[in-house]
Amino acid sequence: MTELKLRPDREIRISASSSLLMLGSCFTTEVGSLLAADGLDVCINPTGNVYNPLSAAKTLVNLAEGRRYCADELIQVQGLWRSLDHHTRLAAATPAEAIDKINASMTTGGAALHRATHIIITFGTAYVFERRGNVVCNCHKLPDREFLRRRLSVEEIVNAWQPLIDRFRDKHFIFTVSPIRHTADGLHGNQLSKATLLLAIDQLSNVTYFPAYETLIDELRDYAYYATDGVHPSPAAVARIHAHFRTSFL
Repeated sequence: MTELKLRPDREIRISASSSLLMLGSCFTTEVGSLLAADGLDVCINPTGNVYNPLSAAKTLVNLAEGRRYCADELIQVQGLWRSLDHHTRLAAATPAEAIDKINASMTTGGAALHRATHIIITFGTAYVFERRGNVVCNCHKLPDREFLRRRLSVEEIVNAWQPLIDRFRDKHFIFTVSPIRHTADGLHGNQLSKATLLLAIDQLSNVTYFPAYETLIDELRDYAYYATDGVHPSPAAVARIHAHFRTSFL
């Protein structure tokens, strides 16, 4: 094992009085749940999992502006009403029920953003799906022909996020890259995607990077630390990353 040399970050320490807003992939949920178990005030993906940087940025803007959704913004797929800006868990059998769930999530997330001392963003993939010129958060299993799939550039990601970091300069931003392998992109495509995310974060100013990706890929680097699907980290790997986070910030 090649152990990462981590040092406590004295400038953005997280304490019992801190409040965290976490946005990102399902990996965010796993680590965030452990931080909540530590007794911290954590709001984890209030609008559902967010995988790409542009959708994460849009979510943060919508939360900040108190965005409210209307029924005419929904689509019906497989008998449920859904929003392309939100995760499947906010879908419902009727438009009214879906809107209630979606707007309740926006209220929860907006309140969490307002009180947050730290915003933790986990990028999952640099690939996006565009429908009618707009990047969607979730495809909801609509036909592939309805989307244009492409990989974001480093510049696009930086241009989306640096203004937000400057806007919320009273909060500490911690960025990380999910170690979950997106095999649907192909192994080479996955590496290009992760490299794009890492390069983009490296160009952001006034942020801190936490090496979740490197912990699994470089420090642990053994399939014993993956779940049976060979893609997601095992509980032991998540625990290791959580321990590193505590060392760095708590």
